[in-house]
Amino acid sequence: MWRAKLPEPDQVARLRSVRERFDLYPLAIHANYLINLASDDPVIRPRSIAAFRGELDRAATIGAEYLVLHPGSYRVRSPEEGIASISAGLRDATKGFRSRRPKILIENTAGSGCNLGSTFEELQAIRLQASLPIGYCLDTCHLLAAGFDISTQLGLRRTLRQADELLDLANVELIHVNDSKTPLGSRVDRHANIGEGHIGMDGFRRILQHPKLRMKPFILETPVDNEGDDGRNLDTLKSLARR
Repeated sequence: MWRAKLPEPDQVARLRSVRERFDLYPLAIHANYLINLASDDPVIRPRSIAAFRGELDRAATIGAEYLVLHPGSYRVRSPEEGIASISAGLRDATKGFRSRRPKILIENTAGSGCNLGSTFEELQAIRLQASLPIGYCLDTCHLLAAGFDISTQLGLRRTLRQADELLDLANVELIHVNDSKTPLGSRVDRHANIGEGHIGMDGFRRILQHPKLRMKPFILETPVDNEGDDGRNLDTLKSLARR
């Protein structure tokens, strides 16, 4: 839904208490999937800007460190026009927003259809044109589907080198960690359990143990087809992260 409201004060207090108790840091929330700042539709665009501002306000209220956003779809226009629309939409949505948190993170995509953000060049252009202190969230499934062969040692090295050159890895604040049901370059976004897709156990071991990634926060977005799948995926990642 487009409509949303701020959480009640007692809900915010309980959340903060739980975070302190279990040392849950950082808190990253994901923007509404209806939001498309790349759109020039006279109905969708103002709704997207208003909805994203609402996400910022709620994230600030609950003390979230990060707000993750998909770049959006440019549809019948050019990618360059879509990037310009996203950048302008980000500026409009953040106008007058004074809180230091959350930091906006643009997530890479698998590149299906007219979706922006499947290349590091597009992600870089959004940040530069927006002229805002935004960062990036990289999704492992999306990377592989977009053509970055992070399943191999050489491919991971090349991907991180390119990401560092164009994005600066210091700006990559978060990793969404998912295996991919579809193969390299498929441009299809289908998440799989860790080690059960085309990245594989060895691929994730290299990712988790890479010196430039070890201190990044990783968040699971794997499917939960059976009870306990999320816990099993987490245990798998912990075992792979051990040196």
